[in-house]
Amino acid sequence: MRTLFALVLAGLVPAAWAQTPATNPMPDGSRDMYVGLGAVSAPRYQGARERRVTALPLLQVEWSNGVFVSGMSAGMHLSTNPVLEYGPLIALLPRRSHSGSDRDWLGAPVTAVTGESVPTFGATDPKTGQPDRPSVAPVAERRGDNRLSGTDPIAARLQGGAFFHYYLSPSLRITNNLLAGSGRDRHGVTWTVGLQHVARAFSPHHTVSLSADLTLANGSYNRSYFGVTEAESLRSGNDAYAPGGGLKDVALAARWNWALSPSWMLGSGVRAARLQGDARRSPLVERPNNVTVSTGLAYRF
Repeated sequence: MRTLFALVLAGLVPAAWAQTPATNPMPDGSRDMYVGLGAVSAPRYQGARERRVTALPLLQVEWSNGVFVSGMSAGMHLSTNPVLEYGPLIALLPRRSHSGSDRDWLGAPVTAVTGESVPTFGATDPKTGQPDRPSVAPVAERRGDNRLSGTDPIAARLQGGAFFHYYLSPSLRITNNLLAGSGRDRHGVTWTVGLQHVARAFSPHHTVSLSADLTLANGSYNRSYFGVTEAESLRSGNDAYAPGGGLKDVALAARWNWALSPSWMLGSGVRAARLQGDARRSPLVERPNNVTVSTGLAYRF
């Protein structure tokens, strides 16, 4: 019997990064569920230098009919072939405001940037008689180190797509997660391809899983999360930027699960990602390397 090899903190990362639970054959009408609480240290947003430490719920459930919930994503295993896993996938991508990727993904109001003035067009300078041009420098100074200040918020998005995994061996699988519906216009699409070493026991109570993946994003996704419009440029002091699609990032990850008892498990993980291509060149990016560290205690029902 395969076991669930990755406990996911709800809202921790975009669902494309999450490890879809492996098929877990169970008697009809049964389920396998983990519920707990954890903590995560992660950048405020993709490419941010500043980090946040946040307490978040931990949830993973799989039913005998193939339906599963893993963090902020859910789907259904449709395959009966032991070397193939595929099915529909939905995922919630948290809201992003000038303060970063909101943990309050239900959408709390965004506080206006304090002291930011709105440029007035059409007025003239009384000394020169020339048209008055908005000054970007003072806004940039007020912005400080927060490069999202002056940018428009991006609402939480419910994405839809599919997953397809193929087992090269009982412990090694190729993964594919395709999700659409993100970004300001809901036209953002990401495709994450990975190689995962499914949980391997190195002692009676400890298992480790390793993975490597890359994510491709279309232009709509990159323009939403890494682009800067002309209006945002005037407000924020960032250069206007309209990225195209392509390779967004590459990443390595590891997870360690410690079975404290038949019912209690401690799960910890680390993921290191590096932005690539047009995403890497965005003026919003302060640091291309992003490391996320998490740990959580879960109870198995």
